[in-house]
Amino acid sequence: MRVIGLDIGTTTICALVLDGGTGQVLHSETVKNDSSLASENAWEKIQDPRRIEALALGLVESLKRRFSPVGGIGLTGQMHGILYLDREGEPVSPLYTWQDGRGDLPLEGGRSAAQLLSERTGYPAATGFGTVTHFYNLRRGLVPAGAVTGCTIHAYLGMKLAGRKTPLLHLSDAASWGLADLAAGAFDAAAMEKAGMDPAFFPGIAPDGSVLGRTADGIPVTPAIGDNQASFLGTVRDMRDSVLVNVGTGSQVSVWTPAPAGLPSVETRPCAEGAFLLVGSSLCGGRAFAALEGFYREAAAMAGGPAGPLYDAMEREAETCVGSPDRLRVDTRFSGTRQDPSLRGGVAGLGLDNFHPGFLTLGVLEGIVEELYGFYREMEPELPKKPAVLVGAGNGLRKTRLLQKLFSARFGLPLQIPVHREEAAYGAALTALVGAGAASSIAEAQAVIRYEPGAVFE
Repeated sequence: MRVIGLDIGTTTICALVLDGGTGQVLHSETVKNDSSLASENAWEKIQDPRRIEALALGLVESLKRRFSPVGGIGLTGQMHGILYLDREGEPVSPLYTWQDGRGDLPLEGGRSAAQLLSERTGYPAATGFGTVTHFYNLRRGLVPAGAVTGCTIHAYLGMKLAGRKTPLLHLSDAASWGLADLAAGAFDAAAMEKAGMDPAFFPGIAPDGSVLGRTADGIPVTPAIGDNQASFLGTVRDMRDSVLVNVGTGSQVSVWTPAPAGLPSVETRPCAEGAFLLVGSSLCGGRAFAALEGFYREAAAMAGGPAGPLYDAMEREAETCVGSPDRLRVDTRFSGTRQDPSLRGGVAGLGLDNFHPGFLTLGVLEGIVEELYGFYREMEPELPKKPAVLVGAGNGLRKTRLLQKLFSARFGLPLQIPVHREEAAYGAALTALVGAGAASSIAEAQAVIRYEPGAVFE
């Protein structure tokens, strides 16, 4: 069976066709997500849902024509964000993305919307979470007239494909908004009422393995899942024996667990078929390396030198410093953390002997690794067993061989990298295989995942 996986990212939109028998990606297309809307507020990050709809559904229609027959469509996308819909299921607002900063603005007594919501409900909350954005908008009178419910952008596209007027969220999406009772598999109505929010405003939850509906030409559409979960499902062949590190703009470390766990800086996220992920998220993973490259280019331009990409040169210089006792210790939390957005990184151990681009570059790469490893160490006591395989994903990891070696060494595990590069779209396609009946479970669907020859070792 051929199925389509669609991934709605913040900066790009990707769609692929998967051969469910071989696991081969028959074709993939990625287009720029140029839907960002200008705002007079620097903290406001919004996108045009109609533009996203046109781009995404255009990709799907093109792939359906070229690779007919298609047996199913699965979706994923940027979590946390919220879009307001009217009674006809049409947008009446922009998409407030996961990067939107209104949740950190003072709202009452100097406390932010995120702080107030957390205090009133007992749930952890951070700016960008759908419930935090909605709470702020309610308090400031910014909820659009005619809005009767909210939705994530990828769940909205699932509605459109399936011909629905009302959204259903997968539990992975609901949890990304906050105020979701993971044990009950539903939003916490009592918590919402404590915060002055109407529980009826929030969508229903779609069960695993269900189908939202069918396209006009009869193709089943499965409920959209969060992009972190989709990346995990689409890269890890054995969920119970693997740990995933994903380095893109941000970075995450994710591990399967049979039950939720209350950890201070690690989230429990619903995954699939009743299981969960423990997820440690960095706000500045690959962005830290990109910021350093930008700094070097600015320095080169200041001296009248070339301003082209410097990543290869940076990696070569860093390689020469591996194993040196003079290595720098770089804290790469340059954008803070979800728990403390005001936190900033730093450099320690700087001396005349290591005041060198190679040591600084190595320090930043090791800082990216160390932040994720710190999350993993927090998870370890909660895991049923120690994972035997480290799986790597994301462009930041794929493009930097030294970073791969550093991850393998720090975790003490061989690193496997999937053959396919469209990890989240691939995971969404696997859910389509289950929804269409071509696989009995996600675990069975994951058997088609293949890795690049030869694992990376420390």
